[in-house]
Amino acid sequence: MGPSTTSDAPFGRMLTAMVTPMTAEGAVDFDGAARLATHLVDEQRHDGLVVSGTTGESPTTSDAEKQRLIETVVAAVGDRAAVIAGAGTNDTAHSVELARQAERAGAHGLLVVTPYYSKPPQEGLVRHFTAVADATGLPNVLYDIPGRAGVAIETETLVRLAEHPRIVAVKDAKGDLFAGSAVMSRTDLVFYSGDDSLNLAWLSMGAAGMISVVGHVVGADLHEMIDAYRAGDAGRAIAIHRRLLPVVTAIMTRTQGVIAVKAALNLLGRPGGTVRPPLVEATPEFAARLREDLVIGGVKVPEDSS
Repeated sequence: MGPSTTSDAPFGRMLTAMVTPMTAEGAVDFDGAARLATHLVDEQRHDGLVVSGTTGESPTTSDAEKQRLIETVVAAVGDRAAVIAGAGTNDTAHSVELARQAERAGAHGLLVVTPYYSKPPQEGLVRHFTAVADATGLPNVLYDIPGRAGVAIETETLVRLAEHPRIVAVKDAKGDLFAGSAVMSRTDLVFYSGDDSLNLAWLSMGAAGMISVVGHVVGADLHEMIDAYRAGDAGRAIAIHRRLLPVVTAIMTRTQGVIAVKAALNLLGRPGGTVRPPLVEATPEFAARLREDLVIGGVKVPEDSS
C-alpha cells in the first residue's frame, strides 16, 4: 500500500471518490483515469483514491470495466497511494463477487455501501457487510449514506460490525456527528467524512480525514486543512474551510455531484468527459456559474476554458 497509512488512518487522510473519465462516445477513458489518478496523487496531495464508487458511476459501469479501472489506477499510483475499490451493491452475492474481483485486480481496500433501495433491516445489514468482509483479505470501509440508501447503519449495528477484523473504517454521509462520536468512543472504527460540507466538523470529532468529491479540484487545500487542524492551528483550518465554501457549494449543492465535478474537471482541462445516462451533461449556464465559484474559491481556472 502507499504511504501515509497508520492505525488511526488506515488509508491515509486525504482521499477522493474519483470520477470515471469517459470519452465523448461514453466509453471509459482508461488513459484519462490513469492521468487523473496521477494528478490527484502527485499534484493534489491525495493519500488515497476510491475507484468505482457511485461518484465513479458504478451503477452504469460493467464488472469488466470496474476490474480494468482498478488495475489501471493501481498501476498508475498504487505504489504511493491507497486504492480503494467500490464493491457495494444492493445484491449481497454480487457485492461478494465485486470484492473478490477487486482483490484480484490489486485494490488495497474496499468501500461497501449500505444496500440501497431494498431498505434491509439492521440484521440484514450485518449479514451483508459480514459476507463481503469474509470474502477477501482486504480491509473494508462501510459507507453510511441513508439519504441515498434509504436506511442508516445504526450505532449498535456499527458496534457489532466493528468486531470483524477486516471492517476497519466508516465513510460517513449520515451527518450525525454525535452518533459518530459514540461509535468512535466504543470501537476502533476509523471515521472518514463523506460529506464535504462537514469535513472540518468531522475532524473536530476525531475523524481521520475525508473521502471527498471536491478534492478533485482542491485536494491540496483540503490536505493543508487537515495538516493545520492536526497541528493545533484551528484558526488556519477554519480559514481554509471558509475559503473553500464557494467550491463546495458549487459542486455539491446545485446539481448531481458527478455532473458538477466532471464539469469542473473539464473546465480545468483535466480528464473528466461525459456522463452516462440517467445522468446528463452540465448546462453551459451551470458551467459558467461553476467557473465563477471556483475562481472565488481560489481555483486557478484557465482563461480560455468554457
